[in-house]
Amino acid sequence: MSSPGVRLHIEDEYVVVENGIVEVRLSNPGGIVTGIQYNNVDNLLQVDVDDQIHRGYWDLVWSDAGTSGTTGTFDVCMYVCRFEGTNLSVIVENEEQVEISFTRKWDPSLQGNLVSLNLDKRFIMLRNCSGFYSYAIFEHLGEWPPFNLPETRIVFKLRKDKFHYMVVADNRQRFMPLPDDRLPERCKTLDFPEAVLLLDPLEPQFKGEVDDKYEYSCENKDLNVHGWISYNPPIGFWHINPSSEFRSGGPLKQNLTSHVGPYTLAMFLSAHYGGEDLVLKLSEGEAWKKVFGPVFVYLNSVEDKLDALSLWDDAKQQMLKEVESWPYDFPASKDFAHSDERGQISGRLQVEDSNKCIAANGAYVGLAAPGDLGSWQTECKGYQFWCKADENGNFCINNVRICDYNLYAWVPGFIGDYRNDVVINITAGCDINLGDVVYTPPRHGPTLWEIGIPDRSAAEFYIPDPNPNYINKLYINHPDRFRQYGLWERYAELYPEKDLVYIVGVSDYRKDWFFAQVNRKKDDGTYEGTTWEIKFKLGKLDKTATYKLQLALATANVAQLQIRANDAKAKDPLFSSGEIGHDNTIARHGIHGLYRLYGIEIQGTELVEGDNSLFLTQTNTTTPVQGLMYDYIRFEAPPTSLS
Repeated sequence: MSSPGVRLHIEDEYVVVENGIVEVRLSNPGGIVTGIQYNNVDNLLQVDVDDQIHRGYWDLVWSDAGTSGTTGTFDVCMYVCRFEGTNLSVIVENEEQVEISFTRKWDPSLQGNLVSLNLDKRFIMLRNCSGFYSYAIFEHLGEWPPFNLPETRIVFKLRKDKFHYMVVADNRQRFMPLPDDRLPERCKTLDFPEAVLLLDPLEPQFKGEVDDKYEYSCENKDLNVHGWISYNPPIGFWHINPSSEFRSGGPLKQNLTSHVGPYTLAMFLSAHYGGEDLVLKLSEGEAWKKVFGPVFVYLNSVEDKLDALSLWDDAKQQMLKEVESWPYDFPASKDFAHSDERGQISGRLQVEDSNKCIAANGAYVGLAAPGDLGSWQTECKGYQFWCKADENGNFCINNVRICDYNLYAWVPGFIGDYRNDVVINITAGCDINLGDVVYTPPRHGPTLWEIGIPDRSAAEFYIPDPNPNYINKLYINHPDRFRQYGLWERYAELYPEKDLVYIVGVSDYRKDWFFAQVNRKKDDGTYEGTTWEIKFKLGKLDKTATYKLQLALATANVAQLQIRANDAKAKDPLFSSGEIGHDNTIARHGIHGLYRLYGIEIQGTELVEGDNSLFLTQTNTTTPVQGLMYDYIRFEAPPTSLS
């Protein structure tokens, strides 16, 4: 029996779209999702009568051009933290599909009050579809005022009486505390407002745990589906992201997912784990337009609550179907590029290092806006397209929007970034084969010693057990043990007076190299910088030659790194980074932020035959979470030794 077609009902204050499976109610003309009816539940969203505008919404954070930082003004309409439309348009209406548009046009009379953007947010429902889609088009005309845009996203707040089980990944899922557990009388706010210690939760099992939304962050490359499960009745509510092309920062950019509320988010722009460098900044006279989405809100159910966890497996299967269907053929906006308006590029990436050429097995290869080496990390105005090369280095990037790009890559196991200097023009229907592409990573001479693995992460280093008074039970005996709160404080407990000393050839970086170089808290409550020492031996030394320290950082947060050789108190360091980074990775339980690579020349006159030491000092000491995470360190002999 054929299911009902899609139907649209327009009322004075609401718009209702339904297809016999799901019904979505939105405010008219604001476009706030106030209700989602599914599986005989009248509303899956929070049901506080006076709080309808906080149930399902798009929002953005913006600030005036010239301001700094990652916080801005939530785009305010009627004093609520989300943007609302002022006009409703029906774009498509038939039994197979309904697409509706909520727009807000900007004009000069709004300057200073609202961000200078034309906003068009859209919702789509299809026949036989257990859910709905949403996307938005942001447009800025060149003559309009410039501004900064640190963040935009979709937020859904679900019913707290039903959705208690959250899933981010196969190994990151659990029953969650209730939002009431975060009320001041039931918890203690820790060093950052996002993090609270649960003192008197409604469910005793959560007592003594830390709750922090950043503990559930995820890299773009892995952020395809996440959400919540209700056991009564057994229903799943999922955010499915079929593509990351419209997200900022590339495949390693970390974003929020779901967290206590119960909230589920679709993040498009954010400065998390990158800071100021990831804020979209439009300058005077700069025109810009971008399509964010569509993303899919997927709903599923089972009869027996004992089978509720199977809803996650079904959601993953649905995600694969959505990814396979990308780019969708049903969005009606002319700004969304369909498959016949896209092209593809392929080739084979090889790595030439130490006079050897090997396949770039597992390399990440991508197209992003033309720029410098590694600029894709902070690029957020355009679109990015990435794939992972196979074991032979073969790559194919398909469904690329028409535009000019550089080809970028990095290869696990090798330092640095690749960029093809030729600007690549993607046209509709093109199929470009670059053939063999060779990446020559930075190298000065043969490796004398190394610490860590060049993979843009500090995960391989020593990560301590958390303070038992500040734990998240999910991450006990978990591969992501770095996601526990307060690990930065463990350094001073392990090294109360003297700092870390690493002996090349004796020490094991998995046990002896702390994952983050952070400050030490003193008895008077202030902080002091730390100096780590690397001891190593040199046999034959060429005093006339230049040695090189290849030093890759996985993250930095308002830090300054100085390096000295054989004299920790030398007035002038051999290298000083200056103040770098606003990644905030340490406080937000990450293991990497923005990747930074330094090639530091050390003259032979600074070294001696036999025992040597390099001293790595982090000098900025205002807060406990200023510091660095190292990705990889390599000390190289002079190039004359290469043959």
